[in-house]
Amino acid sequence: MSNQIYESVEKLVLPILEEENLELVDIEFEKEGKNWFLRVFIDSDNGVDLDDCTKVSEQLSEMLDKKDPIEQAYYLEVSSPGAERPLKKKKDVEKAVGSNIYVTTYAPVEGEKAFEGTLASFEDDVLKMEVKVKTRVVVYEIPYSQVAKARLAVAF
Repeated sequence: MSNQIYESVEKLVLPILEEENLELVDIEFEKEGKNWFLRVFIDSDNGVDLDDCTKVSEQLSEMLDKKDPIEQAYYLEVSSPGAERPLKKKKDVEKAVGSNIYVTTYAPVEGEKAFEGTLASFEDDVLKMEVKVKTRVVVYEIPYSQVAKARLAVAF
């Protein structure tokens, strides 16, 4: 997705979310088959329900129709980020301390580029993760600048 589309949609949706005491998690604009989809993921400390998504969708749809920042036809979807919520910002990572997360890195850290385990701490821009390797727990220190993607991970 182009930064221009992201920024245009973000500018329209943030005031709506602020009014509803919700937060923006992510915006995606993707083509699936022949159709384009604009997906806006929202959340709050108490989670979101169908009414929250409907309110935001209706208000955002009206704003998008007026401003028309996207040339092609698309479907608008507003939803929660789900159980495996992406951790896009530092504040998301801070809130995930104590949770099971999945992280990929740009370059290997101690020979690995993918980690799944408990986020023990996030201090001084370093994620300290406890990862179970066979029968023992290995602690990895991952610089935030090396994180390519991070998300909550459901543990089974």
